[in-house]
Amino acid sequence: MIPKHMMGNIMKQAQALQDKMAKTQEEIAARTVEASSGGGMVTATVNGRGEMVGLAVDPSVLEGGDVEMLQDLVVAAVSEAQRRAKEYMAQEMAKVTGGMNIPGLF
Repeated sequence: MIPKHMMGNIMKQAQALQDKMAKTQEEIAARTVEASSGGGMVTATVNGRGEMVGLAVDPSVLEGGDVEMLQDLVVAAVSEAQRRAKEYMAQEMAKVTGGMNIPGLF
């Protein structure tokens, strides 16, 4: 059995970690990450949650009329931006948790 004073300390530490994780998640969500495809012809911007918040398409992409190519470039840019956001989130949360893998965190 864990002594009452030790349990209180553990609970305080857990609450402090939870507060720090919540603050870090808010900070991460406010950040943006960009990725480009087609040599910069399409650039996608996502927030720290991986939600797309911007898309830039170079007008020269539209001149050729190749819709399938444009679609592929958009998918590639968005996918890469989301991957980068997820990686960034994992790195930042690892700093908070000391590298512990906490189920359901990511």
